[in-house]
Amino acid sequence: MTDIAAPAPISGRSLWADAWARLRANRAAVVSGVYLILVALACIIGPSFTGHQFTTIYQNYVRVPPSLSPYPKPDMIGTAVEEVVKRARVELAAWREEDGRVVVTVTSAKPIDERVTRYLDRSDLFEHAKVDEISADGLRLTMSADIKRTYFLLGTDISGRDMLTRTLIAGRVSLSIGLLAGLVAVVIGVAYGATSGFIGGKTDEVMMRIVDVLYSLPFIFFVIMLVVFFGRNFILMFLAVGAVLWLDMARIVRGQALSIKRQEYVQAAEALGVTNAGILVRHVIPNLLGPVVIYMTLLVPQVIILESFLSYLGLGVQEPMSSWGVQISQGAKNMPYANWLLYVPSFFLTTTLFALNFIGDGLRDALDPKDR
Repeated sequence: MTDIAAPAPISGRSLWADAWARLRANRAAVVSGVYLILVALACIIGPSFTGHQFTTIYQNYVRVPPSLSPYPKPDMIGTAVEEVVKRARVELAAWREEDGRVVVTVTSAKPIDERVTRYLDRSDLFEHAKVDEISADGLRLTMSADIKRTYFLLGTDISGRDMLTRTLIAGRVSLSIGLLAGLVAVVIGVAYGATSGFIGGKTDEVMMRIVDVLYSLPFIFFVIMLVVFFGRNFILMFLAVGAVLWLDMARIVRGQALSIKRQEYVQAAEALGVTNAGILVRHVIPNLLGPVVIYMTLLVPQVIILESFLSYLGLGVQEPMSSWGVQISQGAKNMPYANWLLYVPSFFLTTTLFALNFIGDGLRDALDPKDR
């Protein structure tokens, strides 16, 4: 008699494995996730490769437009030479450019100090200046210096700082603020709202009245008090702001929890003797992930915009640090003659907000148990 092999057991997929498979099938969400990862990596490690410090000021390159070719441009060298000679208080006799160096001849009614070459080195356009020739009476001197080639791929701002470096540093601030405040709001709001909605009764009434009282407090006044208490440490401040923004999340989660606790699978878990904490963790909170993720993707942009508003009032990010919101505010003031100051941070902020929304839609579809 031939033995019939038993069929291999069928292994099911967990909620998270199924959600991951559904998320990968959403192309918009995947592309948005990849884009956000690239933006985050660029903001973290990018400033180390731009060749500029975000606080370095180039006085000779104030509001220069973006360019793929290095600065200085040919028409800038002559102007820079004239400024150097003027600061040195000598007369310009002639200058020329040869083999990547600038050769300048100056004259004066008094003997010229050879340390005049320092004025070339102090310029952002030249370096390694030296004296080539000086007349016997010291009234005529020829000096030369290397032309310092500098790249400003996204131009410079109103203070002469590299926009690429400043934008990446600003991205660190904006993304970290949005994520920190968003995570704090989600953790507090989900825990508070799920507990209130699931327990119900008088406990729910008391917890929701506390939320109503907090809603009545003027938000800006509360933020000002937080700034006074925490000082200018924006990380601590926005952690505290996130602890205020959980109110909407708590109400959303409470409404969902009231609906979920009436479902058959929750009643079955209660009949089996599962504790309230176990039901919250295993059944209520996992079924709340869809609305929570959607609200989280909306909360991060809300915090970023809030940071821009507070910075405009002088309560948020302060110099020399910056954020995309601060850069957009500065760019709007310089729009007629330096439009890249507005376009560059606006592009990063807008694309990041779109990516967050696409990811939110994808996660909502992947985590919704009713849409399987």
